[in-house]
Amino acid sequence: MDKKTPVSETLPGDPVEAYNNPEFMASVDARPLRILAEYLQPKQKFERHDIDDTILFFGSARVKSREDAERMLEEAKAGRGDVKDAERALAMSRYYEDSRELARRLTEWSLNLNDCHGRRFVVCTGAGPGIMEAANRGAREAGGETIGLGITLPKEETNNPYVSPDLNFEFHYFFTRKFWFLYPAKALVLMPGGFGTLDELFETLTLLQTRKMKKRLPVVLFGTEYWDKVFNLEALAEFGAINHEDLKLIHRTSSVDEAFDYIVDELCKHALPNPGTGM
Repeated sequence: MDKKTPVSETLPGDPVEAYNNPEFMASVDARPLRILAEYLQPKQKFERHDIDDTILFFGSARVKSREDAERMLEEAKAGRGDVKDAERALAMSRYYEDSRELARRLTEWSLNLNDCHGRRFVVCTGAGPGIMEAANRGAREAGGETIGLGITLPKEETNNPYVSPDLNFEFHYFFTRKFWFLYPAKALVLMPGGFGTLDELFETLTLLQTRKMKKRLPVVLFGTEYWDKVFNLEALAEFGAINHEDLKLIHRTSSVDEAFDYIVDELCKHALPNPGTGM
């Protein structure tokens, strides 16, 4: 491409290429270009890093590490916080540590695969704090690359520091981010979480149930005590809103060992022979 004069060096009234015009690129008319950019940039980087597929972690951004939760409780007992909130944070911190450990073990396993088809089963999250940080952290501690698909929100913190720098993304559109969550995913782990986690769970189950997503995608609902209190999926089948067979789309557990064994077994049976992305 010919070298062009930067926008900052143009004179008032000089014409500017459309792609180099911030006012146009931020306009309603250029929305299709912005959407396309959020499709093409991750695709380019995944190909550059030879990433074939991912293991996706979802969960609450509010869950703290055990270290932070213990510090919070000490401060609360010293009169600098609410003891009940701190005790709850400490109890929930087990899910941070379980996410961290599960991501570490899955990454170690994937790094030791004798596979000639590129980088397999890279841990991917929404790049935020809490459970997302824990999974990215565990993958980095195992020596692997790890992906963060962040989203620009009014009150959201910056992406966590454990995401690999060249695989650290920031999305404007939820639907393009959702595409890149699920398109390369070969397994899904859902730790305790709020509306966002529930959104991803039910969207994934809908795609699997309707066969819009034809690939085998093991879905692990981690934290039986939490999820049993949050909703009763069996009631959907009892009322005939779903089939009893649909409940088999989810594997429930509270054990890192069981989650690891289930995911690895599923990946070895269905995903390992079929590298690459796709629905």
